Amino acid sequence: MFRQPSLLRLCRAATLAAVVTALGAGALASVEPTVEELKARLSSTSIGERPHICVQIAQQQLAAADKLYAADEFEKAQTPLTDVVAFAELARDYSIQSHKHEKQTEIAVRGMIRKLTEILHSLGHDDQAPVYDAVSRLQHVRDDLLAAMFPKGAQ
Repeated sequence: MFRQPSLLRLCRAATLAAVVTALGAGALASVEPTVEELKARLSSTSIGERPHICVQIAQQQLAAADKLYAADEFEKAQTPLTDVVAFAELARDYSIQSHKHEKQTEIAVRGMIRKLTEILHSLGHDDQAPVYDAVSRLQHVRDDLLAAMFPKGAQ
């Protein structure tokens, strides 16, 4: 008889914790800006902060392209895939120009290459060309960032 009230309290506490966690997760999901908001913010941001925004856009577009490829909507996936490469290249350019976020940008691009390689292996041969091109261009972005961070002959 003594255990029932404490069991009831425990259930109430667990339910309250679950509700708070669910509400917190919903609030965090709504905090992340959309691609359109990030694109609009890009022009008004300092050059030193632009690489971070470009990487965010590229990562969100990569997630969108991944979903479209998973749904076998290859034609619709081309637009976000193009944005992935374009904004990764912009991130490279801004980070090299400002000498900020070079390492973070390179790490993010490496992750994008890994994800696109996974997508590439899931596609049929006829559908691989755009993804292969994107991987190749992102590899050049990564090489440029590494060359800027570790110039040859510098001691």
